[in-house]
Amino acid sequence: MSSVEKAGLSRRSMMCGILVALAVPGGLAACSSETTTGAGTTGGGTTPSGGSTPSGPASIAALADVPDGGGLIAGNPSTSKPLVLVRTGDTIKAYDAACPHAGTAVEPPESGVITCPNHGSQFNASDGAVTKGPATKGLTEVAVKVEGGQIVLA
Repeated sequence: MSSVEKAGLSRRSMMCGILVALAVPGGLAACSSETTTGAGTTGGGTTPSGGSTPSGPASIAALADVPDGGGLIAGNPSTSKPLVLVRTGDTIKAYDAACPHAGTAVEPPESGVITCPNHGSQFNASDGAVTKGPATKGLTEVAVKVEGGQIVLA
């Protein structure tokens, strides 16, 4: 038995103390001796999502939160992958935000262009088509619709 264990400290509590001291994100969760289920956590998008609409599917974002003529990056309630939302009036299009070249998340559209910050690939915001490489294919469209002012998966 080591001197640490004789003092009443387990290897786990010792490592947790080190993690907390170093302020490693998630270090506190690793210290728990209880099992967690993830209940009560929220999605990982960069915009607020309203959870479920009263009549059904989980909300991706409020239509009012997406600038007309622009867009934003939001969480996808069915996967952990983010979406890029593009708005023109009351019409919303959504694409998988992962650049098909290297998987980096693209930026929200500006002036009708979606750009990948990693290697500079560019995509047409109206249809997701690649307009500048190194990507060789466009963004994958994800079917969405607007219900009660909320954008949801179609």
